[in-house]
Amino acid sequence: MSTNYGVIIIGAGQAGLAAAHELVRRGFTPGTDFLVLDSNDGPGGAWRHRWDSLTLGKAHGIADLPGLPMDRPDPKTPASTLVTQYYGSYEEKFDLAVVRPVKVTRVEPVSGKPVAEDPTSPLRVTSDDGREWITTMILNATGTWTNPYVPYIPGIDKFQGKQLHTVDYRKAADFDGKKVLVVGGGLSAVQFLLELEGLADTVWATRRPPNFTQRQFDDGWGLAVEKAVRERTYAGIAPASVVRTTGIPQWPDYLEGVKRGLIVSHGMFDEITPTGVVFAEASTSNSEGLGPSAGKKLAVPESWAPYPAGTEIDVDVIFWNTGFRAALRHLAPMKLRGQGRGIELINEVSPASDSRILLVGYGSTASTVGATRAGRIAGRVAAKRLRA
Repeated sequence: MSTNYGVIIIGAGQAGLAAAHELVRRGFTPGTDFLVLDSNDGPGGAWRHRWDSLTLGKAHGIADLPGLPMDRPDPKTPASTLVTQYYGSYEEKFDLAVVRPVKVTRVEPVSGKPVAEDPTSPLRVTSDDGREWITTMILNATGTWTNPYVPYIPGIDKFQGKQLHTVDYRKAADFDGKKVLVVGGGLSAVQFLLELEGLADTVWATRRPPNFTQRQFDDGWGLAVEKAVRERTYAGIAPASVVRTTGIPQWPDYLEGVKRGLIVSHGMFDEITPTGVVFAEASTSNSEGLGPSAGKKLAVPESWAPYPAGTEIDVDVIFWNTGFRAALRHLAPMKLRGQGRGIELINEVSPASDSRILLVGYGSTASTVGATRAGRIAGRVAAKRLRA
């Protein structure tokens, strides 16, 4: 079996599948002209790991992949089941021959020289079990799910209760009778507060006031979000947290949660004790929204009631809903990052520093709609180079 390919796609989620389809559409053969590697045991991308209560509804959706629209989803069926089935059918329909499980740990020039000295060196792709492949081009579509972010807070290693991140959540019943500190200002935190209501005693902690927005979540909003994120990535600045740009919609169930005192942030803590946390003085009274969610005042001021500095509370669980970072550690040898800690892009998929790498689903294309578009763009670029 050959280990040399013109293109290797890393990741078989929305972005990777869309890129693979574009190459197939342009006449290239999976497993011969290009190869798709995926770290999961089966189809579904990050969706296969989501909790059972997450369904495809108003807060979570998925864009159709090119060439095979998704059947109207059953709102009662877990998204993990639906998307796994959909992606699996997609792989079969276009015979994408995804190789899995493959956890890529390193991508580097075969020559060992930096791009400035040898910009045309083939690239070596290495997996955690020692397998290697050689390619002229990487379409990286590894998303963020495998790189959860938890901020360092003094004392975090001394806490005697349970700590978990969004990626670890399974079901609300696991928190029955517990005092749970929900940390993070995004939609996941808001939805978990609602889901745990009646089972657990919850406290919400965020660094900034909740970023409720008056904007409607329509096509215009989506374009404005992508524009704001794109401006940062084109400037080489690391993407900001999702909620700073999207905002939190003022949906009735969310606003009712605010009225009940459930969806009310009490600020952020700066110390973790063995049994709880100590809250800090609020550092800002502005949600500091970006793009379409920017505003001069809080849209829902009742959602912000920071504890006085020094307030100490005991909790059983610290539930980190603090987001993700792009899963790009395997690309570290390629030295793509600039001084702004981000990766400067010259378009939605192309790093300014190295034309052998395309980032599919990074920055402004991290949504399923954006990922599909980025996959098509990357596929077109790759096809052009394969024929050069």
